Amino acid sequence: MVHAPFAKTINASAMGAKIAGKSHSKSFPTAAYETTALKWILKCCPGLPRSPVQKLFRLRQVRRESIAMEVSDDGCQVQKIKVKRLGAKDSLNVGDRILLPISVREIPEEKQEHHCTNEESNFIRSLELYKDPAIIVLNKPPGMPVQGGIGIKWSLDELAATWLCYDYSEPPRLVHRLDRDCSGILVMGRTQTSASILHSIFREESLGASKQDFDDEKRVLQKRYWALVIGSPRRPKGTISAPLQKVVVDDGKSDRITVFDNYKIMSSQHAITEYRVIKTSSHESTNFEYTAEVLGTPIVGDYKYGWQAHRRLQNLAESDLRKNLNKKASKGNMLPFGLDMEGGSISDKRLHLHLHCREMILPNVSKALQNPGSFSDDDLLKLKSLEIVAPLPSYMQKSWDILDS
Repeated sequence: MVHAPFAKTINASAMGAKIAGKSHSKSFPTAAYETTALKWILKCCPGLPRSPVQKLFRLRQVRRESIAMEVSDDGCQVQKIKVKRLGAKDSLNVGDRILLPISVREIPEEKQEHHCTNEESNFIRSLELYKDPAIIVLNKPPGMPVQGGIGIKWSLDELAATWLCYDYSEPPRLVHRLDRDCSGILVMGRTQTSASILHSIFREESLGASKQDFDDEKRVLQKRYWALVIGSPRRPKGTISAPLQKVVVDDGKSDRITVFDNYKIMSSQHAITEYRVIKTSSHESTNFEYTAEVLGTPIVGDYKYGWQAHRRLQNLAESDLRKNLNKKASKGNMLPFGLDMEGGSISDKRLHLHLHCREMILPNVSKALQNPGSFSDDDLLKLKSLEIVAPLPSYMQKSWDILDS
């Protein structure tokens, strides 16, 4: 193994913000990284696997207990204990206490090792779309979760840590996520430094969306999804602007993102999506570059948001639709890890989700890290972009071909 090729003295968050054009500081401080809540828990509880701990943060089940000084009615200063939700990337202050749910006792302390066959390891490496010293980009298959957790046998982050390190001494790290049934471009940082820079870029672009700053010329990070949806919107193209919020469901076992009516709630995050209809069809489906819940055009295969629409599309009673959903794929079509990308097109009774992260444009972080001291603020803003395109999964391509015929 070799060590990471990039210096850890770089303030990765500051560099990422500069690349995104959101920071105006003159230099990169070389101070050590601040300790985040996730890092502190993993350091204090080395027996806990990383993925289940990350899931606790995603489900908003981690709390911070801190002491604050307040002035009482008689003018005296008194200590007050405050307990608030804590994010994985939140920095800690001296004296803070982290509170974990009792369910953490159920997490096995020793990480279960999964031994892949040659076919499985070759399949993981076949997902690579692009690789350089800083990042690795995969074409995520539908049906495979990105992150592990309780009850998940295989996850892409764990498999990447085993088979995609190559000669590096550290595993690639996720910088964003795709839903389990979604397919397409997934970017991972190959080192802690490059992952932190990409985290900062993704975060700054999300904040820019919240401020309705979505001019293509200003965006250094662009994502394009392709989707097949039921029905057609009133306009062939437009912009969706809606507040989104994570909602915990299934008694805390999972979560979902949904449109939230009260945009003033601080926990909601504003999302802006530009969509364009590529093609309409007499089959009551529409080819979309991207769509959203607010358009009233559910994505084919998304039974969570479009149950009734699928019943009408397939002309089935609710009981028959449930039977189709519970049918298992033919073993003859199965890929490694039990994945099925052949079945699930619009010609089949059991539909897979037709949502695919097709294209992504992002800054060439590797170029900036080759010699960071030589890059001025203007140089970072003018970094050449990487343009990544991910082929459609087989079942989506089949649906496209059917609609074209």
